[in-house]
Amino acid sequence: MFNLRVYGLLINEQQEVLVSDELIRGNYITKFPGGGLEFGEGSRDCLIREFMEELDLRIEVTEHIYTTDYFQISAFNPQHQIISIYYFVKAMEPIKVQLNDSPFQFTEAQQKRYQQKQEIESFRFIPLNKIKADDVTLPIDKIVVELLSSKIH
Repeated sequence: MFNLRVYGLLINEQQEVLVSDELIRGNYITKFPGGGLEFGEGSRDCLIREFMEELDLRIEVTEHIYTTDYFQISAFNPQHQIISIYYFVKAMEPIKVQLNDSPFQFTEAQQKRYQQKQEIESFRFIPLNKIKADDVTLPIDKIVVELLSSKIH
């Protein structure tokens, strides 16, 4: 079974990239915003939907960065192979959600919601000149951080 994921790299005017800090079924994960491709949608449409769902943010999907080119098993289901597609995205309006200064700063309301949904998320920016592969959790994201670092240096 294949699990198709689509992620966006949003870089602000201060040359920082947006990341999502998530608590999913007891696992703390830092990743780029995005999520699963749904039947009937294209990868760009998926990313537009995901940014609207997660951040209430209208985006423009711009340049393709990377598509997984090796076998990666899912961290959540060993029966699934992950294929991830990454794009640069541009915010079409100011970000409305709360942005944090450090990882996993969840509000009390988010923590209560976690009891029901078993997943919560918060967002923050990391300076492009400081981001390292160790700053993100998912193996494919680590590759994208390395690609991103090579583009800016």
